Amino acid sequence: MNKIARVPAREQEPAARAANFEEVCYGYSVEEAQREASRCLDCRKPRCVAACPVSIAIPEFIGKLLEGDLRAAAGTILRDSSLPSVCGRVCPQETQCEGACILGIKGEPVAIGKLERFVGDWNIENGDKSVAQQTAGRKVAIVGSGPAGLACAGDLAKMGYSVTIFEALHKPGGVLEYGIPEFRLPKQRIVAAEIDSLRRLGVVIETNTIVGRTVTVDSLMNDEHFEAVFIASGAGLPKFMGIAGENLNGVISANEFLTRSNLMRACDERYDTPVHVGRRVVVVGGGNVAMDAVRTARRLGAEALIVYRRSEAELPARAEEVHHAREEGIEFRMLTNPVAILGDERGWVRAIRCVRMELGEPDASGRRSPVEVAGSEFEIECEAVVMALGTSPNPLIASTTEGLATQRWGGVVASESGATSRPGVFAGGDAVTGAATVILAMGAGRTAAKAIDEYLSTK
Repeated sequence: MNKIARVPAREQEPAARAANFEEVCYGYSVEEAQREASRCLDCRKPRCVAACPVSIAIPEFIGKLLEGDLRAAAGTILRDSSLPSVCGRVCPQETQCEGACILGIKGEPVAIGKLERFVGDWNIENGDKSVAQQTAGRKVAIVGSGPAGLACAGDLAKMGYSVTIFEALHKPGGVLEYGIPEFRLPKQRIVAAEIDSLRRLGVVIETNTIVGRTVTVDSLMNDEHFEAVFIASGAGLPKFMGIAGENLNGVISANEFLTRSNLMRACDERYDTPVHVGRRVVVVGGGNVAMDAVRTARRLGAEALIVYRRSEAELPARAEEVHHAREEGIEFRMLTNPVAILGDERGWVRAIRCVRMELGEPDASGRRSPVEVAGSEFEIECEAVVMALGTSPNPLIASTTEGLATQRWGGVVASESGATSRPGVFAGGDAVTGAATVILAMGAGRTAAKAIDEYLSTK
């Protein structure tokens, strides 16, 4: 067994980074990356590959990195992933590739995510910048430029299809652009650069196009002669608790809070970003989006805290994000559930009323169900409340597409391949499963690309 200790990645000091939007982690140097790469055992049956939703040849790219052939390492990753710098930063490696690493059984797994990030960043700076000849292949439309749409577009372009992505907002990237904060995922340096690599493959991206209003799936197929459509519109419709006071000024969904912060450039002091935080912000929820929201509020100058109805053991957020949040001074109020939001005479938030909880028997998800403690009500003074309770798909596309079956909660009904009830229409990612991770959405995009190719090959 490899006895070399895992190489830590350098990070900003917590006190400094809590006051800026610069990236928290600095990543590896060449020497650090190769030292970490030397820990890989190059397993004959690599469990890490099987645990990767897009099946990157992990030992192969790590081996090329160790040899110093960074171009070959990048090429290996790019066979299966169009967004290595993104995935290296935001994927939950601890429950996927690194979680399956054999070194993790008795020690620390190989830092696969940090190595992927290093190779991806090297490729942005040094990779092939040549532009592919525009393909005249059969036309495929993709609705949404988030991770699922980008992954599907990249694979289809490599197969020779003429791919056009339709994006509702004025910048492509979906959740990568508007949902994840700058301090976790730099927009211009990383997101825009990796999307540009898809454009060089011949992918066309039309922004400011709302499918269901500007155009419809039916008009794309009937009037613009796209032979297949992949719906990758994500899950952008926020959920609320349905408690009193949610209509007060100062109550906002995490989706809108992060979108405003990202697209209105809260990370840049030259911009006037209209995001209200006040002196204290309460973020309700315990997932990665809640961590992103509470850490963003902290950087906007507010005292920020998390309210979560279960214990820390049940937090669904990545351990790394929880650790970083605590380092930055975020307060966690566990086993606490809001029951009402209280306002002042002007109609603005002044406090949130909560009850204490205790854990009962496990529910359908396997987590112990929180049970209210009688007579435990108390108030937390605050001037803003951010609801980070998950999201569901916007019903616009499904309601304007003839013959498209949907699930009870709004998601599109699709098979494992992405095929829907409408011939030629495929769907994947959050539009089908509800809010999930970037890499799972990319895996769904790749699966759909293969299914679209098989469908068109037999049509």
